[in-house]
Amino acid sequence: MRRVFGASKKKDPPPTVQDATDRINKRGDTVDEKIKKLDAELARYKEQIKKTRPGPAQEAVKARAMRVLKQKRMYEGQRDMLYNQTFNLDQVSFAAEGIKDAQQTMSALKSANKELKGMMKTVKIQDIDSMQDEMMDLMDMSTEIQESLGRSYNVPDDIDEDELMGELDALEADMGAETESDAVPSYLQPDKESDLDAELSLPAAPTGHAAVPPNRQNPQVEDELGLPAVPRASLRD
Repeated sequence: MRRVFGASKKKDPPPTVQDATDRINKRGDTVDEKIKKLDAELARYKEQIKKTRPGPAQEAVKARAMRVLKQKRMYEGQRDMLYNQTFNLDQVSFAAEGIKDAQQTMSALKSANKELKGMMKTVKIQDIDSMQDEMMDLMDMSTEIQESLGRSYNVPDDIDEDELMGELDALEADMGAETESDAVPSYLQPDKESDLDAELSLPAAPTGHAAVPPNRQNPQVEDELGLPAVPRASLRD
């Protein structure tokens, strides 16, 4: 069958915008090189015209210079067209890149929207509200349990407020009395009246040597310690 009808040839893919831009840029570089050569040739003809006297030789140089100038104008026109084409291709490339970015953005938004919808199916406002109500009930129950466990036993509930304040005042007075007495119990503290009587009945303590009675003729000699001194005669014997 291939021999009769022939095989279909594979078509080359169409050129992209970047391929067309690269090709036009190369052509523009070629045209720029030709314009530079023509400029150099025109500068040489200009110097020859200045050095040549008016006449047929000068006219011939001018004719050649005019031909080169026409070529330069033609290449400049081609370069301008190439620049315009490159500008148009750049605009198309920018538009294509913008569309690609928009496509990627839309794809990402669709994926995120689908994921959010799946998450919202598992999370409902009603479930959150009911869970919050249950948590509040549990906290109230926990508070009641703690209060119930913290109750004191055998504590009378019918205590009058005035009676309570009286007991507190008495307790404060007792604590003040103990502080003044340096925390000494009352049964160990001495009686003030008995102490006063004892002080009046007891003699005063001696403060120096014993006084010699006035009717005594030979007072006994005492040593420096207040004891009777030994006579010297006895010491000699």
